[in-house]
Amino acid sequence: MPEGRNAGLDPTRWRKQQQPVRRTVSQVCPPPRRPLTVADIRPGMENERLGVVRDSMFQNPLIVKAELGKPRERSYSLPGINFNYGLYIRGLDGGVPEAIGRWNVFKQQPTCPHELTRNYIAMNCGAVKAGLVTAQENLLYRQLNDIRISDQDDRRLKKEPPPLPPNMTFGIRARPSTPFFDLLQHRYLQLWVQEQKATQKAIKLEKKQKVVLGKLYETRSSQLRKYKPPVKLDTLWHMPHFQKVGRHLDTFPTEADRQRALKAHREECAVRQGTLRMGNYTHP
Repeated sequence: MPEGRNAGLDPTRWRKQQQPVRRTVSQVCPPPRRPLTVADIRPGMENERLGVVRDSMFQNPLIVKAELGKPRERSYSLPGINFNYGLYIRGLDGGVPEAIGRWNVFKQQPTCPHELTRNYIAMNCGAVKAGLVTAQENLLYRQLNDIRISDQDDRRLKKEPPPLPPNMTFGIRARPSTPFFDLLQHRYLQLWVQEQKATQKAIKLEKKQKVVLGKLYETRSSQLRKYKPPVKLDTLWHMPHFQKVGRHLDTFPTEADRQRALKAHREECAVRQGTLRMGNYTHP
């Protein structure tokens, strides 16, 4: 093995260098912070002041300025490393051994007798019966006749809670899950169509089962409504030398259509206006 740089190194020295360096608590934890003092101020610092300078000036957070690259000082002194923050609770129950061996049961404190409430209704009735109506007289009557409501009366007036079954479950029922399969298969549409078909079938069956009434007899008023007064047809006047001349324009396709149109015209002559009864209707 050629001799090189490693020839002069001591292996024991190399092992000593690889060992971790142990640090004390004071080296790991920073020292406790304390407010600034006049002795800590150096020339060029942000909190450097002219004139009279007191330590109380550096304990006011409204006056102290933040140094460049450092957190703002809150002017509060913190305790040292050995101080434990938080509330120390002294165990009175004995801890785990005491809980395993014997359980401390808290004794119920005796309840102090409460003062009974005044029965103002009874006192007011007694004062009225005694003829006392003024405020001063009522006050003196209440001092002499102090009527109280007994505990039995209170229990009687108080409503007892309703009896509940042993299997009673309190709370709100959970909403049923959404039927996604019915929605995807259009199940509700099919049910609606079936309901509509059943409704239509029921309506048709009801119409068939209706009782057919007997023959309706017409009265005089119904006959008068249908009556059409006859119209006297006057022959149209023609010049003597035009009486034997036939028509030159025929707008009806057949003679039957012409007669049907003339018949309709004669039926409407009674309700039409004009000399030839071809105008507007007399009744809208």
